[in-house]
Amino acid sequence: MKNNQPAPGKALRWFDPRHRQPGTWAFILNRITALGLTLYLALHLIMLGKLAQGPDAYDTFIALAKTPWIKVGELLVISAGLIHGLNGIRIALTSFGIGVTVQRQLFWGFLTLALLGTVIFGYFMFFVH
Repeated sequence: MKNNQPAPGKALRWFDPRHRQPGTWAFILNRITALGLTLYLALHLIMLGKLAQGPDAYDTFIALAKTPWIKVGELLVISAGLIHGLNGIRIALTSFGIGVTVQRQLFWGFLTLALLGTVIFGYFMFFVH
């Protein structure tokens, strides 16, 4: 009888980033950004609930929001939103038969736009007051 259990070496190959196709990277990025955005939404709702506690809670929140770590987190949320949204556009286009033959170029083009958007947001977030 054949053993259906995966060999330990084969299971570790899933985590090996080498030799991955752009479609695999698009899928992985889409899942990671979706999880990150979901986590952000939960944290955002918790913080909004704390703001309902009055002016002192609001002042504490504003002081926290101005810290560098929170700003970096906000930049990650913006980056995740851009990557997830633009990848979603690529998926929608190819689902309707548009750009099916240039999926790889669409992925890299949209990823470049997301990174450019992240840099622009980061510039305004950290250097323009």
